[in-house]
Amino acid sequence: MKEQLRQHLKQIESKLWEMSDTLYHHPELGDQEYNSMKLLTDFLEVHGFTVEKGIVDRPTAFKAVYDSQKEGPAIAFLSEYDALPGVGHGCGHNMIGTMSAGAGVLLSKVIDEIGGRVVVLGTPAEETNGAKVPMAEQGIFNDIDAAMILHPADESYESGESLAMDAIQFDFRGKSAHAASNPEDGINALDAAIQLFNGVNALRQHVTSDVRIHGIIKEGGIAANIVPDKAVAQFYVRAKDRVYLNEVVEKVKNIAKGAAMMTGAKVHISNYELSYDNMVTNETLSNLFTKNLLTTKVKEVKKPRSSYGSIDMGNVSHVVPAIHPYIGLDSPGLVAHTKEFADTTITDNSHQVLSSGALALAMTGYDLITDKEIFENMKREFEEKVKNKMPVKS
Repeated sequence: MKEQLRQHLKQIESKLWEMSDTLYHHPELGDQEYNSMKLLTDFLEVHGFTVEKGIVDRPTAFKAVYDSQKEGPAIAFLSEYDALPGVGHGCGHNMIGTMSAGAGVLLSKVIDEIGGRVVVLGTPAEETNGAKVPMAEQGIFNDIDAAMILHPADESYESGESLAMDAIQFDFRGKSAHAASNPEDGINALDAAIQLFNGVNALRQHVTSDVRIHGIIKEGGIAANIVPDKAVAQFYVRAKDRVYLNEVVEKVKNIAKGAAMMTGAKVHISNYELSYDNMVTNETLSNLFTKNLLTTKVKEVKKPRSSYGSIDMGNVSHVVPAIHPYIGLDSPGLVAHTKEFADTTITDNSHQVLSSGALALAMTGYDLITDKEIFENMKREFEEKVKNKMPVKS
């Protein structure tokens, strides 16, 4: 049956390469990926998928389903297709979106015989305000048994970890006054923001080494001779797991409240982007995918690389067994979020990499549907690692 998947790949791979290149040449920013969504959903509809657009109140999100009408697991492949400003597809989302759509179509060609359901989820705005977060919160994965996404990189790596992350805005309000004539009548909101930074710097000594706290002053006044009555600071706060991140975030918020008290300002605290949970890789699923990937033209898969970034796939991994591995573009040292990375995604070699990725994803879905022991092991691991230890969000 896996040989059938290979044969089906030969029939669609030129179309997959064309779609990836089209996405590269026409990049669209997060939540604006209308043409990108249409390209992918048109392809899925041609191959018999039923498509629902605009899910979770995100106009460029979609859910495409191919149902065998036979009992069996539901396998989800997640598509990303947002680009970066000024860079285009410097994170390879043109390949990600296409590999997942291709994997969905490949698996759909055999599930009428083996049973189950194939789901391709279009997940906009991973770079900014990831749609996987509301998808996880609003039950999109409630009837899904496993979720997979495959990301291009310089080399191939197994699925690993990511940091939980909160994006927090501190809006300080004071009172303006002439900074020379009557500064005593003013309350300096910028001073409060600066004290926040000072306090955060003092906190760094007293958190674990995985914590990352980095921020900017987005607004800090309009003229040097006017006491700033408004200052806005934005921070990303990250940690290895959600439970500890909540503790660190509470400390940062208390520092902001203290900075306001010190200066006489007031502070309003809010989240300016969605929060990401840490990635919990399902090792059973990861090992299965790696085994399948090594049967393609990919000859080496390295152990998970250290990551201090954050991904919205982390939220998915807290509600369903999930993986987020990397497939190499055979360019060691290639740096993501660059024009060079984007350009590499449309080479002849990267086309072959795309084919290997789509095939490996589809083969992994096939194994989950047909091998009950592997499927149950995956579910058991999820119960032990995640479901029985669900973190409480702040």
